[in-house]
Amino acid sequence: MEYKPLHDWTVDPDIAISIQNEMKKRLKIIPFKGELNLVAGVDLSFPTKDRGLAVIVLIEYPSLKLVDYVYEIVEIKFPYIPGLLVFREGPAFLKAWQKLSKKPDVVVFDGQGIAHPRGIGIASHMGLFIDIPTVGVAKSRLYGWYDPLPEEEWSYVQLKDKNGNKIGYVVRTRKNVKPIFVSPGHLTDPDTSLEIVKKMTIPGKRIPEPTRMAHILTQRLKKGSI
Repeated sequence: MEYKPLHDWTVDPDIAISIQNEMKKRLKIIPFKGELNLVAGVDLSFPTKDRGLAVIVLIEYPSLKLVDYVYEIVEIKFPYIPGLLVFREGPAFLKAWQKLSKKPDVVVFDGQGIAHPRGIGIASHMGLFIDIPTVGVAKSRLYGWYDPLPEEEWSYVQLKDKNGNKIGYVVRTRKNVKPIFVSPGHLTDPDTSLEIVKKMTIPGKRIPEPTRMAHILTQRLKKGSI
């Protein structure tokens, strides 16, 4: 798959922050109105301190079956700085993205969308590069506040920024388990992002199938079992 090379990745942290601030202005947080037939899931990790691994899976909907996957390992040159992880993870994702043979309708990232201190996590940032609707599904909160969340399955509350604006949802997909944090990346909004996550989650699983399968493959690759 092709993508738009919107900026250089070899920059210092101050320039990286200014890039994020400029890129945020391009985001379109709008309802997703397309059809779900093929959904990509993305997981990024670091097998070693200087190597990044990106795995992208393609999941068929409504069967939720894995139909394909690609991966890429790249050298990491950007330092670990909270809020700027996309500058470590983005190049690996884009390398893997080029290997995809089919275009997904939506891409779900294991990471943040607009629930980010500067409003542009990896799902948002990469959404601008690939110009496809993206959703961020994180296992922990990076930014935002929310009211107490009931323990019941599929209970959810709004995730809000410092001004009280809705930037996503905190969702408990299973009873008495830790919630996930869902936020739109690009070309989606909080409500349709939540609906996509609901459709892509198998009963009894905490994580939606696209990122769950991507994570499983990531672990297998790191162990050398693929």
